[in-house]
Amino acid sequence: MNKEYKFSAQELESQISHLKEKEITELSINDLSLAKDKKKLLRLINKLAAEAPDVFVSILVDASIIDKEVATAATQIFCSFDIPLEAACKGGKLLFDKKFYASKARLLNDYGLVFGFHLTYGIVEGDTQKSFLDRLDFAIQQYPNHIDFPQTEKNADVTEAHVTGVFSAQDIRYCRDVAFACSTFYTSGRAVPWFLSALKPLRIYPSRFFADFSEWQRCNNCDFKSGFVPEAEKHQAIEKMQLLFLNEKYEEKNKHELLTVVEDIVRINGAMSRLVAENEESTVKTSYNPDYLFSEEAMDFEAFNENVEMEECNVHIFAGSDGPEYEY
Repeated sequence: MNKEYKFSAQELESQISHLKEKEITELSINDLSLAKDKKKLLRLINKLAAEAPDVFVSILVDASIIDKEVATAATQIFCSFDIPLEAACKGGKLLFDKKFYASKARLLNDYGLVFGFHLTYGIVEGDTQKSFLDRLDFAIQQYPNHIDFPQTEKNADVTEAHVTGVFSAQDIRYCRDVAFACSTFYTSGRAVPWFLSALKPLRIYPSRFFADFSEWQRCNNCDFKSGFVPEAEKHQAIEKMQLLFLNEKYEEKNKHELLTVVEDIVRINGAMSRLVAENEESTVKTSYNPDYLFSEEAMDFEAFNENVEMEECNVHIFAGSDGPEYEY
């Protein structure tokens, strides 16, 4: 049975040396004072690297303190940065600095670091449905590992969205459902390696895709109001939902000739993610050689379909001495 420990911000550093004896393998740090204090963050990272290098650490970090020094330090540990994407109201206008956040995401991607975003809606004065969807589209374009929406999480201690003259109750429900769809399909579905590639042939924005998926969830009794909890589902169950919905969208757009490519890429990346997350080895039957499915060519589904020959394979995905491996 898994045990859970909670530490105060004051206890955190002194407890790091005891993580191994407590058999703690994952640590989530949501300290608002740490999130904006670069020196404190670097001290914590260095202590983790020295005393708990094998523990996976999720750290709330304000984008303002992310720089090359922080990124270099973070490469020493097994971690993910959780970054709030914040908009601000100035002079009655909602401001969101895309260049600022894009530069931080680009830096983290250049260093090969895992990161995700926190997104909210209807809290800051001047926010609108359109502004939230624009932030969501922007967020997806930065290749985050995950996007968290505290307002869709059960029992989350977070400010509720409030109705204004530019953000109706209907807008709030729409944003909630789109956010929940993203949490299900993208985050719980571990879709980051292939999501933007899958959208390209559909000629559709991420927010529109999630809106359509939220309607699919409603029709299949797995939407927010149904009480469905994507984080509690096994990944294979979410993957099945992904493939069913992608099949519908590709048929709708008359792109059925790409479905074999889509299925191979979703399934083989899903199997790889389960090896990493659950240590689950598996064998996947594919219609294409896995060397191509894991190559840069697979980033463009239409070109892949035109240029790569089919080759049925049974791909065994397993843990090697230096990380995930496959053979066929």
